[in-house]
Amino acid sequence: MHPMLNTAVKATRRAGQIINRASLDIDLLQVNKKQHNDFVTEVDRSAETVIIDTLHAAYPEHGFLAEESGASANKSEYVWIIDPLDGTTNFIHGFPQYCVSIALSYRGVITQAVVYDPTRNDLFTASRGCGSFLNDRRIRVSRRDRLADGLIGTGFPFRDQSGLDGYLKLFGEMTCACAGLRRPGAAALDLAYVAAGRYDGFFEQGIQPWDIAAGSLLVSEAGGLVGNYTGDSTFLYQHEIVAGNPKQYAQMVRILKPYSQVKKAV
Repeated sequence: MHPMLNTAVKATRRAGQIINRASLDIDLLQVNKKQHNDFVTEVDRSAETVIIDTLHAAYPEHGFLAEESGASANKSEYVWIIDPLDGTTNFIHGFPQYCVSIALSYRGVITQAVVYDPTRNDLFTASRGCGSFLNDRRIRVSRRDRLADGLIGTGFPFRDQSGLDGYLKLFGEMTCACAGLRRPGAAALDLAYVAAGRYDGFFEQGIQPWDIAAGSLLVSEAGGLVGNYTGDSTFLYQHEIVAGNPKQYAQMVRILKPYSQVKKAV
């Protein structure tokens, strides 16, 4: 395992311990609202602190982009992109679908990725050029060719609901096109499931870089494709993502393209 990935794994496991301990006493949690339907707990903050402390101790010159604390001031070619608890709303309800997500970006390219599901002790990892793994076992995207046979993951826009009508139309269109649509509420884990072949594809809009950075490398290293709704591979900061095995990806893009929010440069 690459030394930087090894450090990220150590950080995710430490965060996972904090999350698992807190999950035993969910009723005692202090929950704050950042904005409509957007929650943060002291668990998010504690997990993020232990992740940043672990990474900073190993790589003090590296930068950070984290959900709760934002971007670090130092400028570095290496930036760790961190979601300490993806699926906070699930977590505070005791719904066991949430994870820790850490990615390393080097000169704008994701090179290392960890997604850790602490309730199942599932560790998804990838290093660029070295494949994707679940608990040290190689994983690959599914081989199902037809979208009509595909199980597809998604997420509803929960913070900004101004585009909900369009999204419901898309949701309906995709429901008719595939075998089943699921929205468990933790995008990083959804992408890990695409990498492992548990889903055939995934799409979501209103998404943040820390939700998708690690998961996107897991998918591409597992033989899948990732892009925005138009199929463009520069998706990380564009707030929309589609991922899937190559055949299903192409079929999903055909449906998603008209719904893209990405403004083209004239």
